[in-house]
Amino acid sequence: MDPTRDRLLAERARTVRRLAELTGDFREIVDASRDTNADDEHDPEGATIAFERSHVATLVAQARTQIEELDAALSRVDAGTYGVCERCGRPIDPARLEVRPTARTCVAC
Repeated sequence: MDPTRDRLLAERARTVRRLAELTGDFREIVDASRDTNADDEHDPEGATIAFERSHVATLVAQARTQIEELDAALSRVDAGTYGVCERCGRPIDPARLEVRPTARTCVAC
């Protein structure tokens, strides 16, 4: 077993679960606003609904991006280039990879 691969796969699974939750939340917000006469512009609650919808949509986009980054990191593991800076070719500090396992560059780059 490769601990790096396992860690990335575990993080990917957590992110996929989070994305599913957020997608459900987004759907609930849209459905709830559809069932009311509220329009975001004239209803006092409209701004709140619009903010919630926008906030959850942003979190969904971030989760999708994170999954893409994790998939790219897994590809680098498979290619044997994980932990190597894509700019300078030097090793990425393990502490950086611990904090940001999808890092593509070293701190200097």
